[in-house]
Amino acid sequence: MTVDDVDGTLAAMGPRLRAARERHGATLAGVSRATGISSSTLSRMETGRRKPTLEVLLQLSKEYGVGLDELAGTAPAPATEPRATAPLSFGDDKAVLPLTRYVGGLHAHKHVLPALEEDPPARPRQVSHDGYEWLCVLYGRLWLALGDQDLLLTAGDVAEFDTRTPHGVANTSPGGPVEYLIMFGPQGERLRPRTPPATGRGTHQPNRARAEQEEQP
Repeated sequence: MTVDDVDGTLAAMGPRLRAARERHGATLAGVSRATGISSSTLSRMETGRRKPTLEVLLQLSKEYGVGLDELAGTAPAPATEPRATAPLSFGDDKAVLPLTRYVGGLHAHKHVLPALEEDPPARPRQVSHDGYEWLCVLYGRLWLALGDQDLLLTAGDVAEFDTRTPHGVANTSPGGPVEYLIMFGPQGERLRPRTPPATGRGTHQPNRARAEQEEQP
């Protein structure tokens, strides 16, 4: 493997580190406490702004329970086809189904929050990290706590925001789950609309909620 190959592997490792942490159900703060690596360093590695050292990779590999070859993207392909599509489970019963291969740049996944067990739910626990996120509700009602705002999103509603703004979600659907899509990109990377707005129609869209936070300098 050449020096360029090594640099390319390290540069593409950020999204895999974030995916491994999410599969482990851990926050940046939790991993920081467990490994002694600062949250800011972990965040910079996940967004590709810092290359991880071998010592750090060994720590994270042990913490997440994955092999170095998986973090490097060199793990052998499974012998059977098709690829498994079973959703990943988290401690709060949330299921996450990856929709991309996490090879860098934008990646997407589907989230499903289970039906409510108590009424009303507590305000969602908020987290913040580098990046930019787009969220689209497919089914049910989703509570998005974005900074000091509380937004109720229903099927078809879209929100986009800078993930450095504290954010969290909860299901508010009585007796049913809520399903939503997430697209996440590194800091400063956003979707680029290419289609012009429809002519002859008003701009008011009563069935669409959008939340956007401007990036801080």
